[in-house]
Amino acid sequence: MDIVVLCGGNSTEREVSISSGYNVCQALREKNHNAILMDVFFGMDNCDIFETSKSTYDVTKEKDYIKSLSTKVKETEEKRKSFFGNNVIEICKKADIVFLALHGKNGEDGKCQAAFDLYGIKYTGSGHLASAMGMDKAVTKQIFMSKGVPTAKSVWVKKGEDTDLNRLNMSLPLVVKACNGGSSVGVVLVKDEKDYQNAVEECFKYDNEILIEDFIEGREFSIGVLNGKALPIVEIIPREGWYDYENKYKDGATTHVCPANLSDELTEKMQQVAVDACDAIGCSLCSRADVMMDKAGNMFCLEVNTLPGMTSTSLIPDEARAIGVDYPSLCNKIVELSLNKYK
Repeated sequence: MDIVVLCGGNSTEREVSISSGYNVCQALREKNHNAILMDVFFGMDNCDIFETSKSTYDVTKEKDYIKSLSTKVKETEEKRKSFFGNNVIEICKKADIVFLALHGKNGEDGKCQAAFDLYGIKYTGSGHLASAMGMDKAVTKQIFMSKGVPTAKSVWVKKGEDTDLNRLNMSLPLVVKACNGGSSVGVVLVKDEKDYQNAVEECFKYDNEILIEDFIEGREFSIGVLNGKALPIVEIIPREGWYDYENKYKDGATTHVCPANLSDELTEKMQQVAVDACDAIGCSLCSRADVMMDKAGNMFCLEVNTLPGMTSTSLIPDEARAIGVDYPSLCNKIVELSLNKYK
């Protein structure tokens, strides 16, 4: 099949997206697909790329070129109003399907998905509405509470509103999060009152709305959900600190234990929480739920991810390997399941 692996963009997670896209593109070519890597924000000049990429195509060279454009993102944003780069829509229309390896704003938040729906372009992952709701942590929380998905206590605050903890009935320790962000960008753990206001200001740099959430002390887990079924649970154990951006993407910074060391009863319960959380948002095909469990065994779903990372340190590939599905086969499975939704 002719497949566009779409990556890059103009979000704070651009580099993560390029890494995911590179891995996916290589994997799909291993499965004999005519896959190409394209930056959604910069595009490419060659509209007939699929003709030449059948025989010769250097994924590493294209990845390096896309990475070299990262320094031009801000300058390009100032010069043009449109998001999609040169020939992006035209090339995506020619593809059998687009594999979305996008992360963060404009790629993971439903905007690309909605545009592709209107253009009749097939793509992997959840639809535009689930993507938009899953990206917004405050909206996700409201849905969790209405659907009975266990989640940490939190308060949704817009810029300019009162952030006094006493009046918000919140207490330390807590986590301050930009509502629309991912990869732990715009997320600050606060244990000391003197750091609270700085954390609020830092998160408002990324979004006009923030979530002030109870810090759940305990063990952290992630559960992939593939086609409505939970994958084996992975426990995330950072060597230092907590599971922030650096620990997520720095090789060796975090230990992933999969399957997690849990009793059968707790495993089944946590997998059901993950399935319920993804179902509540309306996620389809491949998604991921992040769950904390305190010392008493209480579980709290923090959020869902509608386009899970596919980097060398990402969690979904770990979980798939635990059931004997290697990385190229996982990518191929996501493509197959995604095409099925269009039948």
